[in-house]
Amino acid sequence: MARILVIEDEVDLCEILQFNLEQDGHQVDITNSAESAMKMDIASYDLLLLDVMLGGISGFRLASLLRENPVTANIPIIFTTALGESSDVVKGLEAGGDDYICKPVRIAELKARIRAVLRRCAPQQGRELSGETDVVYSGIVLTIDAEQKAAFADGHDLKLTKLEFEVLRLLVSNSPKVFSREQIISAVWPSDVIVTDRTVDVNITRLRRKLGPLGSCVKTRIGYGYSFETE
Repeated sequence: MARILVIEDEVDLCEILQFNLEQDGHQVDITNSAESAMKMDIASYDLLLLDVMLGGISGFRLASLLRENPVTANIPIIFTTALGESSDVVKGLEAGGDDYICKPVRIAELKARIRAVLRRCAPQQGRELSGETDVVYSGIVLTIDAEQKAAFADGHDLKLTKLEFEVLRLLVSNSPKVFSREQIISAVWPSDVIVTDRTVDVNITRLRRKLGPLGSCVKTRIGYGYSFETE
């Protein structure tokens, strides 16, 4: 699941959000100001839940600063605020927010929005693949061609299915990040299709088989998920 940083000056709300999001399997840290957040390793988080009306530096200002820094520019941000006017929503989105939810926060809605934002942003995180990308392992060159939607080992087409290709592309483009099965499902499968963890495992097994010796680069992290590692 995702690593989430909650930046919120209402202590009680922080605790409520942390408890409920951790129930969904997320790893959640909390902090009560933009200033304290800026002292943290923000780039290590998958998503920020950011209050707008913070004391000191506002949520809008913090978001703008993060978007100006290449290291944190692509981290998804969901604003939480009591400001519900359309002009406020526009201002939040222009400041770099990926979504905007008004207080009082409805937990079920928030969880759904988090899933949607993570699903939208997952393919863009990490090393974006465009054109051809080569990975070398044990003298074998793995080429992922984002234009042809195909993968090649030393020039030989691996003949991956669409799902196998997208799983491989996700893992390689974010190497060596570990993805849970649910994260892989959200990033690769259509949202209207019911997919079980077993389906992910089956596709990983088929992908490894087609990769041949390169299949050992697809690592299983017991209790966490899968990653692509060449070292």
